[in-house]
Amino acid sequence: MGSGKEKKKQHHHHQKKKRFPLQPKKVVNNKRKKEKVKKTRSSSNNGESIENAKSKIKLKDTKLNDIVRFPTAAQQLEFFHEQYQSANRIQLSSLELDSFTETCMLELNPNQAQISSALADQMKVAFGASWKEILCEKELDEKIDPGQPALLVISLSALRSLDLLRELRPLTTECRAAKLFSKHMKIEEQASALKNRVNIASGTPSRIKKLIDVEALGLSRLAVIVLDMKTDTKGYSLLTLPQVRDELWDLYRNYFHQRVLEGALRICLYDEIPVNIKKEEQSR
Repeated sequence: MGSGKEKKKQHHHHQKKKRFPLQPKKVVNNKRKKEKVKKTRSSSNNGESIENAKSKIKLKDTKLNDIVRFPTAAQQLEFFHEQYQSANRIQLSSLELDSFTETCMLELNPNQAQISSALADQMKVAFGASWKEILCEKELDEKIDPGQPALLVISLSALRSLDLLRELRPLTTECRAAKLFSKHMKIEEQASALKNRVNIASGTPSRIKKLIDVEALGLSRLAVIVLDMKTDTKGYSLLTLPQVRDELWDLYRNYFHQRVLEGALRICLYDEIPVNIKKEEQSR
């Protein structure tokens, strides 16, 4: 009879023998698992990896964006096309693209960057030799109906609208600009003020649209819309603050887009916008 110790030794030895031949199988299984992972990855490459590649390209592109304070007409056009199509989930038709060219955008002069009345000076250039007659005269006449601005400035907030009106002061000393935002202002008061001659108006998308809808604000004279691109303290802009952005595109689609395509209205993206510098480098 063997002792208990010997039985334990035999049993332990027997267990070791059993384990040993299993080791290679485990290695094989691991290889198979790795092969399976590779296969699933390669099979998903047809779908997911294409999307991943696209997103990587997009990330690379955004890294190559540069912030430009006074963008050219071409830079404004490219940025506006991207924003319009992305926000509205539509593709501009070839007919629209043929009409929606650089001439639809207002070229800005970088030399005005440090001037406190920069926007006023830009608008003088935009309206040409007759700027004083169009933007400063206060008398109504047979040619001009009340509540018909020639210049409309659109911002993300009442405070920013007031900031831009301060920049426009050299043009609004005789004929007051219309303030078209909801903060501390009733729509009835604004509608009443629009019964006079208005050359310049500044406000937020929601209130501007309401005043157009009630036929207090007219667009027959409108030649330039300035879309303020300045970001607020939280980093939002007119095109990124969710509710305001939606209101802007609603306003634009309903009242401005067709006039832009017809050549009756120009757009100015004022202040800073991100511009893709990769294409410019390649073209050099």
